[in-house]
Amino acid sequence: MEAVLAAAVALLDEDGEQALTLRALASRLGTGVGSIYWYVSGKDDLLDRAIDHVLGGVLTAVEQRPDTADPIADLRAMAVTLFDAVADRPWLGDRFLRNIGTEGNSLRLYELLGRQLLRLDLTPKQRFHALSAVIGVVVSNAADLGQEEPPEEVVEGAVGREEFLGRFADNWRALDPERYPFLHHIVDEFDGHDDREQFLAELDLTLAGLRLQAG
Repeated sequence: MEAVLAAAVALLDEDGEQALTLRALASRLGTGVGSIYWYVSGKDDLLDRAIDHVLGGVLTAVEQRPDTADPIADLRAMAVTLFDAVADRPWLGDRFLRNIGTEGNSLRLYELLGRQLLRLDLTPKQRFHALSAVIGVVVSNAADLGQEEPPEEVVEGAVGREEFLGRFADNWRALDPERYPFLHHIVDEFDGHDDREQFLAELDLTLAGLRLQAG
């Protein structure tokens, strides 16, 4: 099973979810498609297991990190670890929490993140909302990085990311500044912005609110 999952993750890393077929996996492993069914019931099951397999590495990294005296700082470090793992695998996108309803690495990660909130003076509702907010920041940014259908010209390499963003920025700069003062105010920051830096800023704003709520 370990070899099957490793090969599945390799296919996903190379060409995304569309590349993960049982036939392609069998070819990668040098076996027949029928033998794959000894391990998984189909593509959906295979994808779920591949996601769980990847999250196992994230879970190990999170578990190995010792707690500090600041649970919010610890929560931040865990969230960043999760985001970086997803950013390295665009195919994962927002799928890494799709199996949170059943026991597995997704649910274990959710539990470990939530335990940091047990160290704060919050009500159960406040803890639930706080974790939802933090995960929402991770998921929304990860989904942007893992979008299944990025612009064709970007996928094909005809246009780089900076040039693609620059087109939006140029369009904003051409707008009437009296009608769009905010866009003109932030356009230079948007042009060529760093996705990870943007994620960290959103996460820190969320955690600052949590720190105030927890007193």
